[in-house]
Amino acid sequence: MHYHELATLGQQLRVDAVRAADAAGSGHPTSSMSAADIGAVLLAHHLRFDFDRPEHPGNDRLVLSKGHASPLLYAMYKAAGAVDDDELLTFRKLGSRLEGHPTPRLPWVDVATGSLGQGLPVGVGIALAGKRLDDIPYHVYVLSGDSEMAEGSVWEAVEHAAYNHLDNLTLIVDVNRLGQRGPTRHGHHLAAYERRLHAFGWHTIEVDGHDVEAVDRAFAEARSTIRQPTAILAATHKGRGVAAVEDLEGFHGKPVKDAQAAIAELGGPRSLRVDVRGPVDATGRKTVPDGDGEPAEPRLPRFDVGDTVATRTAFGHALEALGSARADVVALDAEVGDSTRAEFFAKAHPDRYFECYIAEQQLVAAAVGLQTRGYVPYASTFAAFLTRAYDFVRMAAVSRAGINLVGSHAGVAIGQDGPSQMGLEDLAMFRSVHGSTVLYPCDANQTARLVATMADLDGVRYLRTSRGDMPVLYGPDETFPVGGSKVLRGHGDDDRATIVAAGVTLHEALKAADLLDDHGIPVRVIDLYSVKPVDADTLTEAARATGCLLTVEDHHPEGGLGDAVAEAFSDGRPAPRMARLAVRDMPASATPEEQLRKAGIDAGSIAAAVRLLVESDIAP
Repeated sequence: MHYHELATLGQQLRVDAVRAADAAGSGHPTSSMSAADIGAVLLAHHLRFDFDRPEHPGNDRLVLSKGHASPLLYAMYKAAGAVDDDELLTFRKLGSRLEGHPTPRLPWVDVATGSLGQGLPVGVGIALAGKRLDDIPYHVYVLSGDSEMAEGSVWEAVEHAAYNHLDNLTLIVDVNRLGQRGPTRHGHHLAAYERRLHAFGWHTIEVDGHDVEAVDRAFAEARSTIRQPTAILAATHKGRGVAAVEDLEGFHGKPVKDAQAAIAELGGPRSLRVDVRGPVDATGRKTVPDGDGEPAEPRLPRFDVGDTVATRTAFGHALEALGSARADVVALDAEVGDSTRAEFFAKAHPDRYFECYIAEQQLVAAAVGLQTRGYVPYASTFAAFLTRAYDFVRMAAVSRAGINLVGSHAGVAIGQDGPSQMGLEDLAMFRSVHGSTVLYPCDANQTARLVATMADLDGVRYLRTSRGDMPVLYGPDETFPVGGSKVLRGHGDDDRATIVAAGVTLHEALKAADLLDDHGIPVRVIDLYSVKPVDADTLTEAARATGCLLTVEDHHPEGGLGDAVAEAFSDGRPAPRMARLAVRDMPASATPEEQLRKAGIDAGSIAAAVRLLVESDIAP
């Protein structure tokens, strides 16, 4: 297109953004209007994308980090012929694919956006795949707002991109000066952004975001820059082209009041179509992932019953084996690989290992980005530190992303390090994520099996591992279906109570069962390794047979294993008498044994709690 046509296309995108928000009665047209010229130039001259084949490995990727500007994205899709005008006007309506913030319900959208500060970190993950794994010269464009440049996650991504020389990544910052409640921190002061980005090692270009010729040159320069990611800093006006809203406060997130007058001021509706260039030919290059058909069966590590092995160690060995069997498996770690044992994978498969350093938001975001390219990521750190990235986990579920997260050093059982290092909220955190799977193994063979199983599950999968060595209870050929459990003690009608535990407390429960045997109190012990989904049938049978359940967890009482068990009886199943042992006080430094005893989740405390349950059950 000639430059005057690009300017006309920009006006068309503005008009369609105004129309879509007006039809919806809500939305962010002014935030869309500021970036319309940028969108027009990108779509017509630089984006390489086959809208009929969004899965094509050579397609460039566009991440709309400022997801509230979705009317602009949908107007671009209309200009490309991907959606028609009727669908455009279904924006934000029930059943429409055109949601208020874009999601992968649309085949051209890789990830959901709208929680600001996430688009660039995810874009870094996609660019890492292109640079280190795919060997395909697609380009990743991230369109960001200036307000979200205040987010710490953006600067985690900025540093990570520069460190990895991601010259296949371009960040476009729509510097329109206005945030939701008023001016942004730096307003139109482009040099403020330039200094910060340049200090991190980025190539920067400052442009007038409404000068289509300057924007065109900036995109060309960005694509030709070597060994540096590029940031295009575009000065724009919010509500561009409509005098009643342009560069004025108070219009964020609101349809233009007089839409028809605004449309007329913008030159009226248009129907320009853009023949978007197709992707780079990927023939003969590595594609994502290698191989066809079913993945090879991994040769998982095998541990002998009676040995003592930490579940974190079993995780590391199992992940290494899984990586040997499957070329689509990748591992990410937050500079604690020697503790999480992800280092085993790093040594065996260094080309598929991504060190994210102490940047947990970037860790999870990179995993989300990598899975858009067909990879199966396992991202690990201490369970406590995954809380810092929880918004990324939440948005991963909105993105329909398939990622595996592994939290080690969970619970008070880590001992002397103290409460800052103890994951005591992680089960609740991950159970609350839509469509998630939460697994908590108690021994090495169980861990290895679950690590392999996770690779083929959907959604967000979480595995909780422990620091200390624990006895191996199960043989290497035992199976552990997701949603299952194992009954390790009892099974008869003379069982007086059921102890439900997982991980560290499962071993304490077994010791407690021995103590109770000495007092003539037979009990049933259930290993509830699948915390979500939970094995309601086994729990129901145990409740019927024993009449009372005691849950024991190395976790706070809110939202963890006890709540998972209680919810199994919320659908009308007869509820048993229940008691819960959990970490109810704030721990301090102590040995693991002292920690379990002080929290009241050691074998002696469990046995005492069962005796109280049984005695109260038979009291007159």
